[in-house]
Amino acid sequence: MGVISNTIITVIVAVIAIPVGLLIGYLYRKNISEAKIGKAEELAKEIIEKANHDSETVKKEKLLEAKEEIHKWRNEAEKENRERRNEVQKFERRLIQKEESLDKKLSNLESRESTLTQRLDAIKVKEKDIEDIKAQQMEKLENISGLSTESAKEIILENAEREVTREMSLMIKEKEAHAKEEADKKAREIIGYAIQKCSADHVAETTVSVVDLPNDEMKGRIIGREGRNIRALETLTGIDLIIDDTPEAVILSGFDPIRREIARIALEKLVSDGRIHPARIEEMVEKARKEVDNIIKESGEQAAFEVGIHNLHPELIKLLGRLKYRTSYGQNVLKHSIEVATLAGIMATEIGADAKLAKRAGLVHDIGKAVDHEIEGTHIEIGMDLLRRYKESKDVIHAMSTHHGDYEPETIEAVLVTAADAISAARPGARRETLETYIRRLEKLEEIANSFDGVEKSYAIQAGREVRIMVKPESVNDEQMHLMARNMTKQIEESLDYPGQIKVSMIRETRAVEYAK
Repeated sequence: MGVISNTIITVIVAVIAIPVGLLIGYLYRKNISEAKIGKAEELAKEIIEKANHDSETVKKEKLLEAKEEIHKWRNEAEKENRERRNEVQKFERRLIQKEESLDKKLSNLESRESTLTQRLDAIKVKEKDIEDIKAQQMEKLENISGLSTESAKEIILENAEREVTREMSLMIKEKEAHAKEEADKKAREIIGYAIQKCSADHVAETTVSVVDLPNDEMKGRIIGREGRNIRALETLTGIDLIIDDTPEAVILSGFDPIRREIARIALEKLVSDGRIHPARIEEMVEKARKEVDNIIKESGEQAAFEVGIHNLHPELIKLLGRLKYRTSYGQNVLKHSIEVATLAGIMATEIGADAKLAKRAGLVHDIGKAVDHEIEGTHIEIGMDLLRRYKESKDVIHAMSTHHGDYEPETIEAVLVTAADAISAARPGARRETLETYIRRLEKLEEIANSFDGVEKSYAIQAGREVRIMVKPESVNDEQMHLMARNMTKQIEESLDYPGQIKVSMIRETRAVEYAK
């Protein structure tokens, strides 16, 4: 029992002690927190007071700095104004000095002007006296010579003109003879050497437009039931098929040589295969078109390789290949272009010009003919546009643009391309020329010769390579013949287009006829 009672007492004491401890702890913490809060409030007041004091100090400092800056700006502005005022004063002083100087010069000029006026009046008086003396002397000279002034002038001018004409004629004759002798000799050597090295065919092939058939029965198969086969072939190729009484042959008609070649290849494949119907025709035309595209590309690459030209744009290569199926007066344009490039390159090497540039311009000089059926304009303008589009150099474009005289040549290479083009087109067998064009050229040549005063008769001979003129001996003397021949050649060059050159031969004949009785 005693133990239990002690335990109870202990529990009671513990129960009482816990609230008492909690109360004491609460009171203690309360006192401590109140003390901390008081200190914090005092510290906050001190911080606020210090911040207010610091802000006032900063405010005063900034005001002082602003006042000092304003004062500084004011001083600088006053200084600048003073400097400008001084400059303005200096400028005003200079203007005043210049004005005074100008006034002095003006007064000097006025005095000089009056002096000059007096002198001019004196000179006019003297000139009048001189004119009177001159008139008296001229009158005395006319009385002595028996000729008037105008007659004397005419005689002197005629003598002077005759003498000058004679000397000019002799000088021109001598210079031309010497220049022609040297130039012809050198030109013959260079052109002869170039032609010897250029081994092109004399007669170029033309585009074939006839397809041979194994027999005449094949014509009916080509026409097909109710003409469906021939209609399909003409529609797909754009070429007219002419099937007439020509034995074992079909004629292809069309202005586009490439379409005509596609039609020719497709028709030959169909004839060889034997199966001719619209579906097969479409298949063969497509194969022929691809084959022609490959031939065009290979022909262009072969042409560039043959003349040693590299880095040509692929589209220019294709356009060169298209020239394989283009002819001009019966001459194959691709072979002509290769020949022009070769000749121009050889001649450029001989005279020390840029052979690569001459070859390049010679190869592409007729590039416009590849598409002149599709684009409006001359092949020169079309070619220039194509070369600009595919980034060819200005020198190449200029050299190709002058080969028909549309533009004046400004480089040696341009002249060489023009000469090579004329050589290639003018050599025997290179081109066919219609009889009408040939006759018109001869008539025009004689017409130009007859248009000159003093010409009695003129004859175009040697297929238009020479014109022989008979002059009236009483109207044209020996000295005037050389000037007339020179003027005639200039007019022929300006009025006619011709390959090679035309020789102008002038003949003056004097006959004396008497009869013995």
